[in-house]
Amino acid sequence: MINLLVYLIVAAGIGWVATGLMHDRSNLLLNIVVAVVGAFLAGYFLSPIFKVGTINDAITVSTMLVTLLGAVILLVIVHLIRRRR
Repeated sequence: MINLLVYLIVAAGIGWVATGLMHDRSNLLLNIVVAVVGAFLAGYFLSPIFKVGTINDAITVSTMLVTLLGAVILLVIVHLIRRRR
């Protein structure tokens, strides 16, 4: 339970950073939620590719960067879908 809480807090912080990198503050809360999902997906898809653990294993620079990359990728995808509408 504590691991999940730490994961959500760290992922939300990374989501806030990813939102800042995207320069889109139109819906900050939604962007942070999308980034948290992106961070979660990064643990499953990007961590094995880069042979880095997830932020559940340890909070290190490499795990934070992989989590940030996952959050940014999902934010880009969501923004592209929003533009088409």
